[in-house]
Amino acid sequence: MSKITSMLQLQQQLNDATNGKEWEEGVTAQGKIINWKRCIYLECAELVESYPWKHWKNISAPADTENIKIEVVDIWHFVMSEVLRLNRGRDIEEIAKEIKSLQNFCIIQDEAKEIDDNHLDQIANIEDFIKTIFMEASWQDILEKYLTILAQSGLNVDSLYSLYIGKNILNQFRQDHGYKDGTYKKLWGNVEDNVVMQEILKEHPNITPYELYDALKERYEDLD
Repeated sequence: MSKITSMLQLQQQLNDATNGKEWEEGVTAQGKIINWKRCIYLECAELVESYPWKHWKNISAPADTENIKIEVVDIWHFVMSEVLRLNRGRDIEEIAKEIKSLQNFCIIQDEAKEIDDNHLDQIANIEDFIKTIFMEASWQDILEKYLTILAQSGLNVDSLYSLYIGKNILNQFRQDHGYKDGTYKKLWGNVEDNVVMQEILKEHPNITPYELYDALKERYEDLD
């Protein structure tokens, strides 16, 4: 099974568990409207905030490279959700094959590159991606714009997969520990749970999803 197929399947399962089986029709199990495009552009805004773009502050400061990667992976959750919604009823492996046949898919198969200092160019690509979303473009066009952002953010398909698995398990963990009712603690000591998840992945690069969940649970219980 390819990594793209695996991620699509995991996203399908997460959406089914979180929003009910009707999410592909654009509503939650409670009948609330789901807008994946809004999710995407709001996450894009958070991505832009990881760059030193504000002229009234220290515009020469370094970008927050680790947070850039996290935000790009967060966007991937919503991009996949929109792709799955638009392709509802289709076999996931067929969707994955079509994704891998996209013209610029090759740019994320190479070794991941460091994030360049051309921050304004990178932000322009993010804004171009947002424009594409609102132009009623095809899901293939949306994905090609996203792959450009992915490559410029120091990620490739392997590192995307690793971080996605980490964030997918973290999202499941959040749901199981009171995220929706507001009882979940996102700040673990002095850092956010995202950072803890990344630390665990770095310490144990071959960790399985189940082991990651257990490691998060152990760290979370230590907060009490």
